[in-house]
Amino acid sequence: MPGKEAVVPPKILVITGPTASGKTALAVELAKLRGGEVVSADSMQIYRGMDIGTAKPTADEMQGVPHHMLDIVDPSENFSVARYVDMAAACVDDILARGKLPIVAGGTGLYIDSLLSGRDFAAFDPDSGLRARLEADFAAEGGEEMLKKLAAVDPESAARLHPNDAKRIIRALEVFESTGMTITQHNLHTQSIPPRYEALTITLCFDRREDMWARIDRRVDVMMANGLADEVRGLLNSGLDPRCTAMQAIGYKEFACALTEGGDLRAAAEEVKLRSRQYAKRQLTWFARNQQAKRYSWGSEPNIHDCLRYSTEKMEEFGI
Repeated sequence: MPGKEAVVPPKILVITGPTASGKTALAVELAKLRGGEVVSADSMQIYRGMDIGTAKPTADEMQGVPHHMLDIVDPSENFSVARYVDMAAACVDDILARGKLPIVAGGTGLYIDSLLSGRDFAAFDPDSGLRARLEADFAAEGGEEMLKKLAAVDPESAARLHPNDAKRIIRALEVFESTGMTITQHNLHTQSIPPRYEALTITLCFDRREDMWARIDRRVDVMMANGLADEVRGLLNSGLDPRCTAMQAIGYKEFACALTEGGDLRAAAEEVKLRSRQYAKRQLTWFARNQQAKRYSWGSEPNIHDCLRYSTEKMEEFGI
């Protein structure tokens, strides 16, 4: 009997790059040209009320193009990569079903890679209490004892971990208790799953790092002028715990510390610039791993018309 015909994954477009590289502007222009809709891949733009510090696109910047995966959770909520993938994939599939082009745009590489891969995630119910129990056990019993517990069910993972690596020990135990599989078995299983989408990835970058640093610094200055300190103050006044995940975002953490500890807001802004530049370097390292991505480098200033020409040429070659 002939073998089953392989299912061809649908084609989509991904626009990525470091912070302040012009991803939103390019995605909007391409969406207008090709009848597309934008699906955000930014781990901080998901939060309501965190607009200035996340550089969330305004209504004017969206230019009437539908945007998805913005303002979907409160800053106090737990959010995971698995939850992002479930919600973003539903958006992408709906856009495809309506005959439109999904344009995934953002700088959170883990979100993008996980969405495209079709990767399965070990179930994690934040309300189950499992992680909280394991964290409490680790605090009470210590790393050595918890590593022994892991070695009893998953010796391969335990052999790779240090007793002080609380996060990975807890995660490995969590996966085992949630799925009955070791984390190694689970990862091997997910790697065998075919990709969910076939993506043309356009990565924006810069000819010179100095130009990227300058754009980042200017963006932070604009955030300050637009009221970033007041936005952070409002979040704190609403009762949001400064230790929650959302408040660890660059821009929010530094200003929260300054506001709660009587620090200098100007010094906080300089710290935000530094942390943003460091983050951009990490993003570039992550994106460089994708050898199939098409890289477009800006000069000293972005030339959106030339980038649109380049992008549409690549889209035509790709068949979208």
